[in-house]
Amino acid sequence: MNLQINTLLAIILGGGWLFSRLFSKIKMPPVLGMVIFGMICSVTIRPYSDPVIYELEPYLKSFALIVILLRAGLGIHREVLKKVGKSALLMAFIPCLVEGTALIFTIRYFFGFSWEISGLTAFMLSAVSPAVVIPSMLDLKNRGHKEVPTIIMAGASADDVLAITLFSVFLGLSTNSETSAANAVLFVPISLIVGIGSGIITGLFLGAWFKHHHEKIRATEKTLIILIFATLLVETGNLLHFAALLGIMTCGFILLERHEKIANELANKLSHIWIIAEIILFVLIGFSLDISVAYKAGLKGLIVISIGLLFRAAGVILASSFSSLNYKERIFCAIAYMPKATVQAALGGVALANGIPSGSEILAIAVISILFTAPAGLLGIRFFSKRLLKEPY
Repeated sequence: MNLQINTLLAIILGGGWLFSRLFSKIKMPPVLGMVIFGMICSVTIRPYSDPVIYELEPYLKSFALIVILLRAGLGIHREVLKKVGKSALLMAFIPCLVEGTALIFTIRYFFGFSWEISGLTAFMLSAVSPAVVIPSMLDLKNRGHKEVPTIIMAGASADDVLAITLFSVFLGLSTNSETSAANAVLFVPISLIVGIGSGIITGLFLGAWFKHHHEKIRATEKTLIILIFATLLVETGNLLHFAALLGIMTCGFILLERHEKIANELANKLSHIWIIAEIILFVLIGFSLDISVAYKAGLKGLIVISIGLLFRAAGVILASSFSSLNYKERIFCAIAYMPKATVQAALGGVALANGIPSGSEILAIAVISILFTAPAGLLGIRFFSKRLLKEPY
């Protein structure tokens, strides 16, 4: 007898919340507890689950990404971004490209995937985790640190969009034999430009609308409206193949720049929504995992991930060498860029859903990356922030 979808969602939310609290108590990332609970559910209740959960899963994961990127955009002030703009831009591109390129060759060597599948796996893995990094950076900002958290937040958010865009390019090459590599490479800058432009237009439109109807529309309704527009932007991006997620972050940035009071209202409401979205996202990634495949991929997966982290650290040091940061702050940035969770949870099952033969292994590698890097990165941020960053005056 199948578990009905409402019962299954109650188990996911209740168990995910409980495990997140338990892991918080032992000073570990809450997302780690959610993933582990999902893995327990995979072994115990997945065979009895209503199949409709697999139809809902892609939208639920997309919704979670929308929420975190909106929050990121709504938390970046132009004045601070202008100060660290070049550094944030370099941090967005160099570490992702260095790690992703190294991982393509590493994954092909260890797993024997084709170049296209190695590429999509590499850039799925190369994304840093907003779910782990951004809350930690916001905490540092609240403690008075400004420059380093802003560089990391701005860079990490754009890093994700670049990784997702390149993942999409390699996914297209893997599933569509008519797409040439040259066309795919030329498409990347166009995709980014269109994504930013769409976000600017959406942000300007919503800002003007919210300002005109500020007294008539409650903050909750504004949040619902922006989520609807962001969802439509993602669907349009999927249809026309541009970086819609970058547009979502840009939309939040425009709203904060032009209508700070409204942006703060939205950010507050989205932080509450994220509590639910985060649980669903991370429990589902563990829920989708085939434990036997993860066991087989375990050691090779850890080696691949570790090699990628070494190249990412080198990329961060290189990118931050053009900034005003001292060497201790640059080392801290490399540590803060370790955690992987959000994008891996959202994209880990895409290859499997698209019928790619190596999909189960790719999903297993994604989960291993979360289990390994999320706690290591978070503990590193907590430990080294007090030792590598100057205390604010």
